Amino acid sequence: MKLARAIHFDESDQRVYHSPARTGEWCVPGGFEFSNWSEADLTGKARQAFANGWLGVETFGRVTFVAVTQIEQAEIDTLARALAQHFVDVYGAPDAEAALPVAVEEIMQMVELCEEHAANTLLTVARDLTDAGVRESFRAIEPQDAGIEQFAIHGALDE
Repeated sequence: MKLARAIHFDESDQRVYHSPARTGEWCVPGGFEFSNWSEADLTGKARQAFANGWLGVETFGRVTFVAVTQIEQAEIDTLARALAQHFVDVYGAPDAEAALPVAVEEIMQMVELCEEHAANTLLTVARDLTDAGVRESFRAIEPQDAGIEQFAIHGALDE
């Protein structure tokens, strides 16, 4: 099975999100956070979270890029319980048991999104507010074969 982890290429997420996800945490789109939003809610850092942020399922912070990788069923089960508790704590679900099926569905939708991509594929999300609600679209950036020249520093040791 595959899911995606938060990845950072620079410090920009630290500046553009109220609460940035930590590098390496498992993520889902998290569009449910915006289900009752209107144009008036889309300002500043909240707008950035709405427009392009994935939701980390450990810190519940946001991140711009995620990378597809393998995940074990036991990890999915742990994430589902954490997300279900988040639904109780933040969104008023009656209890974690009632919220668990919704949390599992959210995670399994992300699993489905990731399954068609190779490991290390980067994913982005873009959201629009429409008359029908929030519309999400996803973009994949396939991993490239990288040569050592891209990372090596060339020079002499005696300089």
